[in-house]
Amino acid sequence: MIKITSLAATKVQEFLQQNGRPEAGLRVRVVGGGCSGFQYQLALDDAASEGDEVLEQDGVKLYVDPKSLLYLDGTEIDFVEDIMGSGFRFNNPNSTGSCGCGESFQV
Repeated sequence: MIKITSLAATKVQEFLQQNGRPEAGLRVRVVGGGCSGFQYQLALDDAASEGDEVLEQDGVKLYVDPKSLLYLDGTEIDFVEDIMGSGFRFNNPNSTGSCGCGESFQV
């Protein structure tokens, strides 16, 4: 199962409102790429695709395809703001390493 923190859910809801898509959900995917082999990808989506796992937490719908779910099981999506900037952070217990920039991971 994937979890989203309250702060991350609030940021997603704010973004959906700003873009005039309050009913949309957040598609969470793992794609090949980056210097460590895999990257996280977030996108707005209006509906689940066939086979998707659909989760709803703190008013945010998450759509996850079965292949990505294998890599994301147990992951917490958080939102951080610090001196280096702000953005979503994935706390993934399946990751065995990541690159220096934090944009990709390996399993």
